[in-house]
Amino acid sequence: MVKIIFLHPDLGVGGAERLVLDAGLAFKSKGHDVIYYTNHHDPSHCFAETMNGTFPVNVVGDWIPRSIFGRFRAACAYARMVFAAIYLAWYVIPAEEPTLIFCDLISLCIPFLKMARGPHRIVFYCHHPDKLLSAEGGFLKKLYRAPLNWLEELTTARADKVLVNSKYTARVYKDAFQKIKDIPDICYPSINTEFFKTAVPKALKEILPIGADKFVFLSINRYEKKKNLKLALFALEQLKNMVDETEWERVHLIIAGGFDPINLENMEHFIELTDLTAELDLEEKVTFMKSPRDLEKVSLLYNCKALIYTPSNEHFGIVPLEAMYYSKPVIAVNSGGPTETIVNEVTGFLCEPTSESFAKAMFTLMTDPELCRKLGEAGRKRFDTKFSFEAFTNQIDGILTRERQIISEARAIEYEKKHK
Repeated sequence: MVKIIFLHPDLGVGGAERLVLDAGLAFKSKGHDVIYYTNHHDPSHCFAETMNGTFPVNVVGDWIPRSIFGRFRAACAYARMVFAAIYLAWYVIPAEEPTLIFCDLISLCIPFLKMARGPHRIVFYCHHPDKLLSAEGGFLKKLYRAPLNWLEELTTARADKVLVNSKYTARVYKDAFQKIKDIPDICYPSINTEFFKTAVPKALKEILPIGADKFVFLSINRYEKKKNLKLALFALEQLKNMVDETEWERVHLIIAGGFDPINLENMEHFIELTDLTAELDLEEKVTFMKSPRDLEKVSLLYNCKALIYTPSNEHFGIVPLEAMYYSKPVIAVNSGGPTETIVNEVTGFLCEPTSESFAKAMFTLMTDPELCRKLGEAGRKRFDTKFSFEAFTNQIDGILTRERQIISEARAIEYEKKHK
C-alpha cells in the first residue's frame, strides 16, 4: 500500500472533480491510501464521495478571496493553490510521506510541492491549457495574462508526469506549450460504474412532474455559456416545425447541470436560458434542474431517450460516457473529445453546432425507435470495450507502478553513490 495525495482547487460537481474522485476510487480499489486537499469544499455542492466518508477531505486557503472586486479571478485562483501547495510542502508531505501527488487545473503549485522533502513524484492532469480558456480582452487583459500564461508553461514542465484526457487535448497541449518537449500520456476518464451498478433509478415522475409517455431529450452540463446550452433550446424549436402535433405533444427537454449559487456566471446564464425558453414559447416543453444529486442524475439518464451534448471543442466530456453506459444514443457536436467517444451513426450522431443539424438528429431518433435502440446498445458495447472503469483503473495504477519504479531506481543510485 502506498499513500497518494490529491490537490484540487474546488471539490464541486464538475467534470474535473469527477475525474479526480474517480482516480481516487481507482487507487483505493488497488488498496492504496488516498487523501484530498482543496481550496474549497461546499457540503451542499459536491459529490457524495467527499461527504460519505469514502475519502478524507481537507480544506486549505479558502480564506483567500476568489476575486478582487470581481476581477483577477485567475490570479486569485493561482494564489489559493500556491498557498495550499506551500502548506502541503511544509506540514503535510514530510509527515505523510506520499509516493504520489496528483494535482490538476493549476500547474503553478508544482514547483512549491517539489520543495518538500522526500522522493515523491508529481503527476499533473491537464484537462485543457488554462491559457486557452481565458476570454479575449484588450491590451490590459493581455498584459495581465502574459505572466500567468508564461508561468503555466514553465510550471507544467516541472511535473514528473503529465496526463491529458484525449487525443484532442494532447494536440492542443502540444500547440499551446511548444517549449515542452515531453509528450503527455493520454488517460481517458471513465465513470464510477460501481455506483451505477448498485444505484436503483427512480421513476421520472418521482423527480420531476413529467409523464412516463414523453420522449425525453436530456442535456447535462454546468450552467456556463461555453457549454452552449442555448443550442438545445434552438434545436427544440426547430424540431417543433418538423413533427406533427401528436409527436410534438410527446417531446420534452430536461436541462440539468451543476449550479453554484455563489458563481455569478451560473446565476446570469440560468436567467438567460429561462428567458430564452419563454421567448421561444417552449416553457411547457422544457424543465430546468439545478445540481441534481447522483441518484437523480442516474435516474434522468435511465429514463431519457437520448442525450443532447452541446459544447464545441469539449476537452473530453464525461456525460456522453454516462449516457452510453445506460444504452442511450448521444447527439453531440462534431469536435473535441466527443469525436473520440461517439461513433457517428453507430452510437449516436456527431453534428455541426447548428439548431438545424441537431434538430434533424433529434427527429431521426424520435421517429425511428428501433434505430434509437440499436444506437444505444452499440454505445454500451463501446463503453464496455474502451471506457470501462476497469480499464481506467488499470491505466491509472500502471502510472503509479511506473512512478514507483522510478523512485526505486533513484534510491538505488543514491545508495550506490553513498557507499562507493
